[in-house]
Formats: sequence, structure tokens, C-alpha cells
Amino acid sequence: MAEPEEGGTPAEPIVRPAPHRWLWYALGGGLPARHRGWVLHDTTTGTWWARHIARVFVQMSIPIALVMVLLPASWGLRAAVAGGGIFLALIYSLAYMPETTENRVVKAGYPAGTATAHRERAAHLRDLRDSERRRAANARRAARYRDRTGR
Repeated sequence: MAEPEEGGTPAEPIVRPAPHRWLWYALGGGLPARHRGWVLHDTTTGTWWARHIARVFVQMSIPIALVMVLLPASWGLRAAVAGGGIFLALIYSLAYMPETTENRVVKAGYPAGTATAHRERAAHLRDLRDSERRRAANARRAARYRDRTGR
């Protein structure tokens, strides 16, 4: 099992799955071992939360389509039922987002907690870069103030 490199990126190659495999993955299925690096990337990249929400909409598309087609009611009621279902699905999905992504990473063969550790490490590195950027900006402001006031 490859450990992450210093920058927080996985040492394994990131092999994106084909569309049909991604659809299976979005519906909760597992991917072949060659996609391990991509699964880790998918659940730890800066847009991991948006990717999760996109998978939720893919998962909800089938039941919503069935409700819209098969429910014996007016179109307004069908749309209201579909909207309520999407709303509830999003609430539950957002509430359990870290656990769901961890489950995907475990299915890919990583130990539990790997995705959270990667996201925390990336956040820490981002905080360090931001802190250094702010420190440098403060030093430039202080230098301009000293030049302007002669102190």
C-alpha cells in the first residue's frame, strides 16, 4: 500500500475510471484495484464535497425518475414528492458525508480514516501556506510604514 508523499498527494497513480465504471461507483459499487489512487483522490481533493453531492444526485436520479413516471397523481404532486425526496436525501447525505467517503476509501483497500487524515493534512498545509502568505504581507506593510514614517 503506497503512503502519501510529502505534498499530501497519493503515491499511487490516479487512473480515472471509464464512465460506466464511474456510474457504478457513484451508485455505491466498488472499482478495480487500478483505480485505488483515483478513489483516494476523489474523496480527498479540494472538491470532494461537491463530488459527493454529484454522486448523491446520480443515486437519486433513478427513484426520482420512477416517482415522476409511475406515481398516479398530478404533475405538481409528483414534483413535490420528488423535491421532498431530494431534500431529505441531501440532508442525510450531508450529515454522513465523511463516513460515506471513508466507506468508499475502505472499499478501495485503504485503512479506515485514510481520507480524513489526507483532508486534515491538506488543510494543515493550506493553513501553513496561508499563514506564511499573511506573515509576508504583514512584513511588506510594516516595511512600507517604516519607509513612509522614517521609523
